[in-house]
Amino acid sequence: MSERDYAPLSIACVRGLCEKIYEKRKFAGVEIEKMVKDFSDANNTSQIKRLIRVLGQDLMSSTSPNVKNGALMGLSSVAVGLGKGCVAYLPELIHPILACFSESESRVRYQAAEALFNVVKIAREHTLPHFPLVFDALARLAADPEPQVKQGAELLDRLVKDIVTESASFELAAFVPLLRERMYTRNAFARQFLVSWVAVLDAVPDIHLLEFLPELLDGLFKMLDDPNSEIRRMCDVQLSEFLRSIKKDPSRADFQAMINILITHAQSPEEMVQLTAITWLKEFVELAGAALLPFASGVLAAVLPCLAYADDPRNNIRETAATVNFQLSKLVVAEAAPAPDPPRKGEGEEDGEGLRVASVVGVLTQMLHHNSVHTKVAALDWILQLYNKLPAEMLQETDKVFTVVVSSLTDGADDVVRRSLAVLAEICSSSTQRPGDLDSSPYYYNFLRALLRLLAADENLLEDRGAFIIRQLCVLLNAEEVYRALACCLQRERDLRFVATMVDVLGTILLTAAELYDLRQQLRAFDKPATHELFKRLYACWCHSGVSLLALCLLTHNYGHCNALISTFGDLEITVDFLTEVDKLVQLIESPIFACECERREPRAAPRDSGERVCVADLRLELLSGAQSAALRGALYGLLMLLPQSDAFHTLRNRLQCAPALDQPLALAAAAPAPADIDFEELLREFTRVQRAHRDFRLVDRSRAKLLDKPFA
Repeated sequence: MSERDYAPLSIACVRGLCEKIYEKRKFAGVEIEKMVKDFSDANNTSQIKRLIRVLGQDLMSSTSPNVKNGALMGLSSVAVGLGKGCVAYLPELIHPILACFSESESRVRYQAAEALFNVVKIAREHTLPHFPLVFDALARLAADPEPQVKQGAELLDRLVKDIVTESASFELAAFVPLLRERMYTRNAFARQFLVSWVAVLDAVPDIHLLEFLPELLDGLFKMLDDPNSEIRRMCDVQLSEFLRSIKKDPSRADFQAMINILITHAQSPEEMVQLTAITWLKEFVELAGAALLPFASGVLAAVLPCLAYADDPRNNIRETAATVNFQLSKLVVAEAAPAPDPPRKGEGEEDGEGLRVASVVGVLTQMLHHNSVHTKVAALDWILQLYNKLPAEMLQETDKVFTVVVSSLTDGADDVVRRSLAVLAEICSSSTQRPGDLDSSPYYYNFLRALLRLLAADENLLEDRGAFIIRQLCVLLNAEEVYRALACCLQRERDLRFVATMVDVLGTILLTAAELYDLRQQLRAFDKPATHELFKRLYACWCHSGVSLLALCLLTHNYGHCNALISTFGDLEITVDFLTEVDKLVQLIESPIFACECERREPRAAPRDSGERVCVADLRLELLSGAQSAALRGALYGLLMLLPQSDAFHTLRNRLQCAPALDQPLALAAAAPAPADIDFEELLREFTRVQRAHRDFRLVDRSRAKLLDKPFA
């Protein structure tokens, strides 16, 4: 090209700029600087623009790195020569320099960083309109693989930060999106660069970065699990600073815009991220209060699984999660409590917003499938609290809750079963159509039938937990109504073997459990028509187990009928199971139940080992005298004749031998008259009918077993 093509630059100056040696380029730059000063003094703007175009377009279009470096040196010299006057030419100066940051040659990128530094140092706050482009270049340079380029970028970065923090015209709202979109990079150097910018801006009192925190919070949390410990430390420090600012001035924080971000990261597998997010949640719930109730389901989804860390090194996570759970629970209680005046709406709270019960219930029922006992217990406590505080809202969710909680009765932990029963009892009690009448609840019999199905399907559950479940149920609900309803349900069962087993369980609980003390006393008294009706209801079901029925009649002092029952036992199939039950009955006769019953009468929800000891009248003293002594002796002697000469036989015989002789033979003794509203003959016929059904059931069962054992021909 001719000298005219580079005018106003001379060919010598152009050659000097394009030299590989820095000193020669520098000499040419000084020449350009003087030239620009002369043009500026003469107000010759056309020549200045021509010079910038030659440097920024003509020379910069070359593919030679040396020529590009010369062009960058020239542009830098133009800015120096113009001084503050370079502001009028900033776009023409900055854009060609920024384009060089994409060059593959590291020397060009370094020279571009140096050139931009010189331009920005002179123009200072006037470069802010071009800040997005400058920041983009800085972000790319921060991740540059060449150390020298990084060093040049760090000097430029510090200069730009100084300008931004000193300027009152910096547009933070326009900058935050630039920052946010780059925060998801995986490059460690770029992350350090971005966090450093957040820290610098947050430290400036006049720059209110906290208002834009919702846009940056997710990116900061994602950086918190970076493999680089320094980046983790920087993020942790900055997040702590943000949280300190929020606690100092909560009115500037948009809690609702950030809560879902925290909920997401509170479920992170990374311990540091999870602990930090849950710590933030704890502070948010405390500071924002009822404004966060619409997000309660998400908070519970995050914190309840953390309760599983009870025996884990991550105890600090568990303790913080437990605090969040407790705080949220108090908010619900406060929200449900009637207020004398309309509550003042919190910031961000809209009309009609509050606890979203359906969403919360969805999370809680899902938590009942969690592996942790602590998580399941907390979920059940929540459900129970919601029924207590928000019964109308929970009534609409009962169908969703009912099935899941019933299935929790098979859980291996006592605490889970106990709380599941408490929830089910509350469902039955709160859904009655007539106050106090459990039979009017649409869920009561469904619950009992579901419970019986569970026990019938799992023999281990029946053996290991059946009695525990029934006893707890009798504490939570009225024991008489529970027994009455169970008797009704069992009479509809088709599996007679299960019914007999269940009757034995219920009979043993009735005779021995402290929770059923009042019901035992009612049956012992046997002096009210309501008790007679209860006896007949139980009798119809107890017919499935002759020994349990005999024990019921002994408990109610119907000794004459005991004799009649025992006389029919000869027609029964005397199996090992039958003799075992008779043996147990003899042991019960020797126990305090049929003597001076010093049993534990437990208050509701009391520990098993506490309670008041109460003494009652006894069966064994009736052997000595009284109107029914002879009938009682007859029943016990009949029982004795059923037993083989076992320990139980000798125990019962020794007991009878201790009684004094009667004035008249047993055969001539008359039993006490039966109540007018009880037809014992009809009851005895019912017992015979049921036992005949059991015999037929066993025959069919044995025939089926033989067919199954028969080899295929």
